[in-house]
Amino acid sequence: MDNRLQQDIFKLLYQHQSLSIADISKLLKKSVPNITKIINELMEAQCIEEQGYAPSTGGRRAVQYTIHGKLNQAVIAVAVDQYYTTAGILSLKNKELIPLQTIENKLDQAHSSFDNIKLIIQNLLKSPIFKTKKCLGIGISMPGFVDSKLGINGSYPEGSKLHQIKNLLEAEFSVPIFLENDSAVIAIAEHKLGAAKGSQNALIINMNWGVGLGMIINNQLFRGHSGYAGEFSHIPLSNTQKLCSCGKRGCMEVEASLIAALEYANEQLEKGEHSSLQHLSELQEFSHGDFLLKAALSGDQLAIKALNKSAYMIGKGVATLIHILNPEKIILSGRGAIAGSIIVPTVQSAVNEFAIPQIAHYTNIELSKLNIHAQLLGTTYLVVEKSNFPKV
Repeated sequence: MDNRLQQDIFKLLYQHQSLSIADISKLLKKSVPNITKIINELMEAQCIEEQGYAPSTGGRRAVQYTIHGKLNQAVIAVAVDQYYTTAGILSLKNKELIPLQTIENKLDQAHSSFDNIKLIIQNLLKSPIFKTKKCLGIGISMPGFVDSKLGINGSYPEGSKLHQIKNLLEAEFSVPIFLENDSAVIAIAEHKLGAAKGSQNALIINMNWGVGLGMIINNQLFRGHSGYAGEFSHIPLSNTQKLCSCGKRGCMEVEASLIAALEYANEQLEKGEHSSLQHLSELQEFSHGDFLLKAALSGDQLAIKALNKSAYMIGKGVATLIHILNPEKIILSGRGAIAGSIIVPTVQSAVNEFAIPQIAHYTNIELSKLNIHAQLLGTTYLVVEKSNFPKV
């Protein structure tokens, strides 16, 4: 069997979930007889299976194929942000094989943060799932200056555990580890599986504790010369003198992030404004962001005002991106996307105010449609894309 072609078919079926032989032939630019031969061999080996018929186009309906539900491969995906680490075991159909695990894990406490990531992986590898399935690989996505080729996070000092996280964990578990920036994997998820699917030029905003950006340019993830393109949140658009986490002043992040929204809400509470957010002090600190989002969706006026204040600054930044890159789409994704019905109109309003209409007219601003944790999904995709499946 042509193992390279087998790999390509597997990855196409993972991305699209089901395809006909004609679809695969067209996407891979290979002959129908060649694809048919590989499909038959994969069927015989029970690596793929039939999944009904494609919708009728007037002729004979084509059989569609999908990855076999009993294939003994699974992926461990670990999504790290400034306060949470969420991890799970996902099938090649992007199904959670066990409930997702989320722990408090502050990245500014680098040593304990690494140990927590190591422990959550350790626990997942002990899952009964791996008595019948093999771990294809472990994907880890996190904020910072991640060099995916070297497997390091340059936001941490050389020699620290988080700096060399890939090599340390690979040595510990003897399983391939794939490391990537959080906003990059969210962009991958949206481009390959979400709202930016089929778009050649799209910008994906990661609305989280900070504000990240993943750029799809000419159908590829754009990394820039040194690999660190997309530091959207550090565009100097803020007129406040607040110090950013990067050590500079004027960064839009100090007004656009979820942390900024929380800070504004707390300031208003201290001034005596009434809100359900008064219960924030009773919660664990790392739950505050989710509480703010849920309060806004429940109609809390202070929560809505806080999110809209951040959304307006994001929109101002988006207008800048539209002028520079003229993208087809801008997708609002990440943790904050849950409050999209509140955020999107404000982002669009700011774009209307600051962007040249003749340019902005060609860019659609959309909300993520992914019904699973976007960062985890992109992290899983990363593993599948970079892995080699066993030969049949």
